[in-house]
Amino acid sequence: MSELQAALLGIGAGVVLLVYLFGWWKQRQYRQRFAEAFGENRKDALYGIDGAPIDPSVEMINVDALDALDAGLEEAVELPAAPEPIEPCVLLDARFDFIIELHLTEPATSAVLDGLWQRKFDFHKPLHVCGLSVRTETWERAVQESASLYRQFRVALQLLDRGGVISSAKLGDFRDLVLGIARRISADTQLPDMQEAYREAQAFDAFCAEVDQMVGVNLLPPGNRKLQGSKISETASLNGMRLESDGAFHLFDASGRTLMTLANMDGSPFQHHALPHAACDGLTLMLDVPRVENPAEVFDRMVSLAHALARDLQANLVDDHRVLLTDAGLALIRTKIAEVEARMRENRLTPGSAEALRIFS
Repeated sequence: MSELQAALLGIGAGVVLLVYLFGWWKQRQYRQRFAEAFGENRKDALYGIDGAPIDPSVEMINVDALDALDAGLEEAVELPAAPEPIEPCVLLDARFDFIIELHLTEPATSAVLDGLWQRKFDFHKPLHVCGLSVRTETWERAVQESASLYRQFRVALQLLDRGGVISSAKLGDFRDLVLGIARRISADTQLPDMQEAYREAQAFDAFCAEVDQMVGVNLLPPGNRKLQGSKISETASLNGMRLESDGAFHLFDASGRTLMTLANMDGSPFQHHALPHAACDGLTLMLDVPRVENPAEVFDRMVSLAHALARDLQANLVDDHRVLLTDAGLALIRTKIAEVEARMRENRLTPGSAEALRIFS
């Protein structure tokens, strides 16, 4: 072998070695970034269905997250935009709000409602105060410190949420309080019949209880193997999820609202500082059906995500009885979700709407 050939072989071997070392170095960088980012710092709609093990063949990798890591950004996943606040005055609905109107004899600030503000939290349901502005001639949210002048007020007490319907005694206290303020300031009042409003709220609450569905898909590793916290963080992040203060990983939509969550199957919260040393028996991917837009379509996305997580974590998809979920079982769940969605729309309550978010809270 000539000296030239030997030199060329040596150069080639050196190039191969450099490529290998570069790949090892990049992989080490990725793992270090994950360690820094995550290490230190009413009703169940699942149905027990027998079946064979799933085929975890669907991938859903967050390409943007990989690009962010490769570019050397400190955060692998772009933070979603914060949800825009919804003006409560356009959302008042006689089906689930008890609304009392006060017509003033002369314009006044919201301070005229003194006595209401001190008891705002006494009724254990959201209370909204809206004022008809003298300046803009539009309804706007009125707060205690506002200097705006108003011609009228609408004082509304939400009658129901996931905690059920307000008690008739609390509703009576609210009505008496507002009417007492109206007499003191010589305001004319307009309000619905309390008993009728209460009966309608009870009927609407019964409907809401029927469509209030939470769908959960569990990820369970085979045997006695546990899922490691660091691997859960890495996998969740690569699939676009972020650990929030409630101890669950959240997947957000473009508006910053939660689409689904990934939580410890035993209910205990994940914590950033404890993740490197944490381990759990399984995970639950959860969908809050009435709180998302187009829930059947979101469930399709949830199934794809569940398969991706199952593949990366080497886990099986099972129901609450630890029965393996088949494609037929998942299709049945989707049918139930579509039925809930249709019922909500028939009753003029759109899933994921601001009204739905108010009630299912």
